[in-house]
Amino acid sequence: MVRIVVLAALAGGVSVFAFAPFEYFLLGQVSLALLTRLLRGVRGARAGFLIGWAWGFASFVGGVSWLYVALNRYGGMPVPLAGLAIALFCAYLALFPAVAAALFVHFRRGAALRQAALFAGLWTLGEALRGWLFTGFPWLAIGYSQTPPSPLASFAPVLGVYGVGMLLALVASLVALTAWMKVGPSATGWAVIVVVGVAGHQLGKVSWTVPAGEPVVVALIQTNIEQGLKWRPERLADWLQTNARLAREHAADLVVLPETTLPLLADRLPAGYLDELARDARAGGGDLVLGVFLRDAQGGIYNAALSVGASPSQTYAKRHLVPFGEYSPPLFGWFYDLVDIPMSDQTRGAPDQAPMKLGGQRVAVNVCYEDLFGRELIRSLPEASLMLNISNLAWYGDSFAQPQHLQIARMRALETGRPMLRSTNTGMTAVVRPDGSVSGVLPPFTQGALRVPVQGYEGLTPYARWGDRAALLLALVAVGAGVVGARRRQPVDAPKMASGQAAQQQFPCKRD
Repeated sequence: MVRIVVLAALAGGVSVFAFAPFEYFLLGQVSLALLTRLLRGVRGARAGFLIGWAWGFASFVGGVSWLYVALNRYGGMPVPLAGLAIALFCAYLALFPAVAAALFVHFRRGAALRQAALFAGLWTLGEALRGWLFTGFPWLAIGYSQTPPSPLASFAPVLGVYGVGMLLALVASLVALTAWMKVGPSATGWAVIVVVGVAGHQLGKVSWTVPAGEPVVVALIQTNIEQGLKWRPERLADWLQTNARLAREHAADLVVLPETTLPLLADRLPAGYLDELARDARAGGGDLVLGVFLRDAQGGIYNAALSVGASPSQTYAKRHLVPFGEYSPPLFGWFYDLVDIPMSDQTRGAPDQAPMKLGGQRVAVNVCYEDLFGRELIRSLPEASLMLNISNLAWYGDSFAQPQHLQIARMRALETGRPMLRSTNTGMTAVVRPDGSVSGVLPPFTQGALRVPVQGYEGLTPYARWGDRAALLLALVAVGAGVVGARRRQPVDAPKMASGQAAQQQFPCKRD
């Protein structure tokens, strides 16, 4: 059993290379095919749980270890505690693939297609639960690894990231069960794989949304302000001057500065500072959107975007806050005795905020981590013609966080059929087309602006209409069929045998 657990961890580590910055998307299929193969070789839900947990722990340690940078380098948490915190967090995340694997081992019965559908459905429900429970952490959902040129990317406008992940899991497990393990007749399994491939090719030809209005010239500014210096009071004047200079030098129809680019409350800015930014934006014939903290009459503090310039001033307040970074979950106040995180007691914005009307377009703003939640972004549709994300990933240093976040933005563009604009502090500042391709990106950890014309779009993709409901319904049907089939059929993993020798031959992994 030890050997199998080690192999499961290696398979989980392989999955990291399916995501950005590597983007070897076929390794997502390879990783889940290996996991299916290992699960088919054991009996009992307990063994399945351990194998799934090992896969998940290795995948998350390799994929989100950049969280350590925020806790230790910028949060001031001691090395042993930061390492322990990351290990515990990854151990928690690994519970979701562990439970899916345990249930698969318990209920697997019948032909390869039935078993593959059961695996895919359980996997999808596990990822969806991880993306919802305790406000959710959907980072590294396996569907994100299938951005273009993966042929599964064309399913994103229909089924979203969870649906893409379900198809990946289905194909991977079918390959493992039909080609590798010869579980029942292989013709049906291969036919399903071919159908998925053909359907993906045909869906790739469909344009779900159409251009709307005249293109606007956008200037997405990357300020590249070191996180360790950003909050020092003696440097505040420098940062205010840097932001004003960059906005003035890169005039456009829409100029965007990143999340919390002004590291203080708006009501504490020097007198006339916002008026100066507004005059410069109007002089260039456009509008400026910038990240800043706002305070309401009750004292609530919001991580917000504020527009000034030719159009009336408008605001957006972040509604999906990050636990432990932007607010303290109940009973976790002690956490802030171990770290130093500025502005860590924030207030959620309203759930339904109208897009900003800027430059003849309707711009739906989301702040940093919010673009991980496709079901929340589609609330702004069909009104919005452009999607805009402002982020500050300087917290995570030079790590996988920047390219992984850009890959997530590419999935959001596919799901919504809208361009996704990204203005970040240290990277990756980019423009993503509605087909998920990147039309322009700035090198990370450089200061400058990405100035490009962008066309707005209108219309609704199927995902924008249904959200995650379609993928979750399919997953529930697949799991239900697998469970019902398991109850009706005699377990194939425990057939009646005439002798203990025959049973030993049937279960070569029994000694483990």
